[in-house]
Amino acid sequence: MLRNDLNGKVVLIAGGAKNLGGLLSRDFAEKGAKLAIHYNSDSTKADAEKTLSDVQNLGAEAFLFQGDLTKIENITKFFDETVSKFGGIDIAINTVGMVLKKPFVDTTENEYDVMADVNSKVAYFFIQEAGKKLNDNGKICTIVTSLLAAFTGYYSTYEGMKAPVEHFTRAAAKEFGNRGISVSAVAPGPMDTPFFYGQEEEAAVAYHKSASALGGLTDIKDIAPLVEFLVSDGWWITGQTIFANGGYTTR
Repeated sequence: MLRNDLNGKVVLIAGGAKNLGGLLSRDFAEKGAKLAIHYNSDSTKADAEKTLSDVQNLGAEAFLFQGDLTKIENITKFFDETVSKFGGIDIAINTVGMVLKKPFVDTTENEYDVMADVNSKVAYFFIQEAGKKLNDNGKICTIVTSLLAAFTGYYSTYEGMKAPVEHFTRAAAKEFGNRGISVSAVAPGPMDTPFFYGQEEEAAVAYHKSASALGGLTDIKDIAPLVEFLVSDGWWITGQTIFANGGYTTR
């Protein structure tokens, strides 16, 4: 049994309906956690409802929350509704992100603003709200990207807007540490999900598959256990970004 047993813990997951977030929701349900599962829009509603059904079939108490988290009041509502339903929050995980692959000179101001909102602003105020609402000895984890350690073009707004999350993570770890709260970030390589393929041409996909030392794209099944470790027995790892990418990039 884990020293930090997840049974009965309240886990809040932003972007918890599908892909990595959906897998985390199911894994935490199997471990006896209670779940607050966020999804963004109607286009994800069917995935969210399927995930909710799956975790409830596993015996978990759970509910769905829909909202655009770039509107900060929705982050507050998500946390408040979770506290209202479950009495507190032990673990907060943010998987929200948006990729834009585009030449630097072609990126518009609107695209810059949208990428900043989704990848930086949401992350900042998610961590802030967690710092306000988490129980003592809680855990916070944010999903970033292994492109933070890459020397590459075309992802300037994606890697650029994820980069501040490392600093948010360090600052929050220092400020929340006196309450026993750990704060971490996980940087996967390109993940084998629809989130990745929407941006990439066939040649680029082939390159990304060949770029990792262990071969292939990152599997969400290799990331979920790391996140689960960091918010349980691995809580002593705080203020750090963990690169988990099969040797795709390193520092």
